[in-house]
Amino acid sequence: MTFDSLRPLLEKAIASRQPLPDPHHQAALRLFNGFSEGYPDFTLDVYGRTLLIHNYADDPAKNQAILREAAAFTQALLQWLEAVIVKTRSGQTQTEKHGVLISGDNADTKIREHGVWYSVDLTMSRDAGFYLDTRNLRKWLIDNMRGKTILNTFAYTGSLGVAAAAGEAARVVQQDLNKRFLDVAKSSHTLNGFAIQKRDFIAQDFFPAIARFKSMKQYFDCVILDPPFFSSTSKGRVDLANESKRLINKVRPLINDGGVLVAVNNALFLSGAAFMQTLEELCKDGYLKIRELIPVPADCVGINRIGAPITDPAPFNHSTKIAILDVKRKKI
Repeated sequence: MTFDSLRPLLEKAIASRQPLPDPHHQAALRLFNGFSEGYPDFTLDVYGRTLLIHNYADDPAKNQAILREAAAFTQALLQWLEAVIVKTRSGQTQTEKHGVLISGDNADTKIREHGVWYSVDLTMSRDAGFYLDTRNLRKWLIDNMRGKTILNTFAYTGSLGVAAAAGEAARVVQQDLNKRFLDVAKSSHTLNGFAIQKRDFIAQDFFPAIARFKSMKQYFDCVILDPPFFSSTSKGRVDLANESKRLINKVRPLINDGGVLVAVNNALFLSGAAFMQTLEELCKDGYLKIRELIPVPADCVGINRIGAPITDPAPFNHSTKIAILDVKRKKI
């Protein structure tokens, strides 16, 4: 296989995303979704002026020449790109998996979206540390969280909480097991001039953190539940393919009457219909109600789709399934 098979797909993908959303090149977007646009070995993202290539090949050594040609081709089309990072999913070292700078001197450390700055560390982990597929959810939080109190569970680098803060939330609590990720969230708060309250950055496992909030009778107007699709610690297990209902029931008691639950499920092999069935079952008691579904942006889904997704996400438009639910509390 040569670059000739990738070139027309890449050229079409880049052309279909024009004009780019930000003439100042501070934004982040998916330039090419290889899984849905015809070349599953590669995904190309842009973070500011940095091109980030995800190499998903089982044997990445075999496509190194194609990868470098793809990087050079993209830089020739988008001449404002100043750096290229490659993350190799099947790399032999952690450095290869987390990302290697193959072009340019420095990668971008911040991006701007909907007028909000977000700190990024593109080589801190195997993904980029900033999820493009929740862009519309961040806009929803900016538009709907004014004066509200927010708990962002599994916050990771905190972008959803930062969006809520940008929407003038009264308080945002960011919870994640990893302090390094929360430090990125703090940097994002600082970039936007938001005050940092140490008590609101909780580096603790989800399960004891939720238990502590319950014991303290601490409630929130909005709880964001965006866990990894699977994880296991000594405190508990997360399995979005099989147990999303259990996690939702964990956080329901923390939400004020009239509040909202933001439920995100990114399990690739869980169909949209199955997740909707879970949500509808939870709504049967009348204390939860599905308000709306938030779509994933077209650039992330893949504008020039070839073939069908592995699992049908309908009624969602992507395997990252996002639902907003209204919450009622039982009167005591």
